[in-house]
Amino acid sequence: MGHWWTRNIIEPGKLPLLLALASFVLTFVITRIVVRLIRAGKGPFGNVKAGGLHIHHVVPGVVLTVIGGFGAVGSDRHGFGAAVFAVVFGMGAGLVLDEFALILHLDDVYWSEEGRKSVEVVVVTAALVGLMLSGFLPFGVNDLTENELQNRAGVVVSIGLNFLVALLALSKGKARTAIFGVIVPLVALVGAIRLARPASPWARRFYRRRPRARARARLRAYHHDRRWAGPRRRFQDLIGGKPDPEPARSLPGPGCP
Repeated sequence: MGHWWTRNIIEPGKLPLLLALASFVLTFVITRIVVRLIRAGKGPFGNVKAGGLHIHHVVPGVVLTVIGGFGAVGSDRHGFGAAVFAVVFGMGAGLVLDEFALILHLDDVYWSEEGRKSVEVVVVTAALVGLMLSGFLPFGVNDLTENELQNRAGVVVSIGLNFLVALLALSKGKARTAIFGVIVPLVALVGAIRLARPASPWARRFYRRRPRARARARLRAYHHDRRWAGPRRRFQDLIGGKPDPEPARSLPGPGCP
């Protein structure tokens, strides 16, 4: 175990990345626990206010991210300072991405359906960092041999091709596939080959005069969403808590237009 730790974590300088990932996940989990206790009216916790202003935890998160980011840039990857700043950065990133939906919508949507985006972004970020920690590098650079890495033209071509495949998957409306495909090119290749989502830019451009392709795309998207929407929502609820139910719309009374 000690040999593996030294060979795969310490020598490549991945300890700061591991600490950042651990502090990121731990901060997000603790934050969600505290917020869910506040929501349930349990425990000693409460909302932080300055006067009549509610202070969202994205505010200290931004401060910690800035301190940790600049500190990590100015530190040696193998030094004690890099480890400390990595932990600070991970904590800040966990607080910021926990309220990603709030930043995206510029509204307090934490416990709404839109707030699910925060949980999804955190899970995707943790998975991507975990892949990088395991040895995967963006755009398939880890798949190149030592001789290929010496050839700059070959590296540029490889990165360019992988980037185009990921971009193609993104144009087909498969954002998650494209994001993971940046780290694992085979994932993006699968997304680029398969049918596009019905509302994607690719479908609007190339399926306009192909009714059969449009019908197949709608049918495949319907079956995919029906199969995975339920498990995905339950997983998000387990991690981040169930959103508040949307208020029922009142029907117009007699005589109303």
